[in-house]
Amino acid sequence: MFHLCLVDGKMDEGRARQVVQTILKFRHRGYLLLLGYFQRLLETDYLRHLAKVESATPVPSDLKTNIRDGLVHMYGLGITTVFSIKPALIGGMRIQVGSDVYDGSVRRSLEQLKRSFGIDGSNDRNNQIKIRQGVSDSNR
Repeated sequence: MFHLCLVDGKMDEGRARQVVQTILKFRHRGYLLLLGYFQRLLETDYLRHLAKVESATPVPSDLKTNIRDGLVHMYGLGITTVFSIKPALIGGMRIQVGSDVYDGSVRRSLEQLKRSFGIDGSNDRNNQIKIRQGVSDSNR
């Protein structure tokens, strides 16, 4: 059913609509499960052809062109590239295509550094107070 919607390896929206309309028309037993499964396949296919490029600051147009060209080289002509600004990355860039993630952000580097020192991020002031209270309670 999914393969019927592909034309030259790309999803044809018109064919996908026809498949859904046919399933809805006949309403065989389990058709809702079938539609749910078909929807997940369509979403997965869409995400495989979508490159989300996040950066802490705006990306210059020449670098955008280089990134698009590199993604087309890796994933083929059917890739759509979307750029967004995400200040939480601090610096660098994060690219996601489907389940592939390329994270060169400063935020990720800091997280890796924290893990290498055994810091899990739960060492905030409230946890330190609870630990001290637990120690003082056990000494009584």
